[in-house]
Amino acid sequence: MMKLTLINISYLESVAGGEISIIREIVEIFKTQVPDFISEMRSLLDKKDFHNLGLLAHKAKSSIAIMGMEELALMLKEFEISAREGVNTEKYPLYITRFEKDTEAAIKELDNYLKNQLV
Repeated sequence: MMKLTLINISYLESVAGGEISIIREIVEIFKTQVPDFISEMRSLLDKKDFHNLGLLAHKAKSSIAIMGMEELALMLKEFEISAREGVNTEKYPLYITRFEKDTEAAIKELDNYLKNQLV
């Protein structure tokens, strides 16, 4: 069994009731959402639309939480609150970069996990 460093697979399995087909479906949705979140985050940052950036960070946090990515979910909560208040704007690009790196690594973990499932 490979070591999962970003994903808490037991949480994902509990959400899916242990059904690998449901896990696959959740992973596919996640994989399509992530690039959209990233491009929208960058766009809102460019426009300095911090309120909507905060709302988007909140939305992204839900997807991240399902994957059991607690540290990234906490960071997104911090991002959400800061953006809604329009404070600490110098940190926003760092938040987005971390989101991008962590989700990219998580997708690799998920792909490897699913490849190792026999169903």
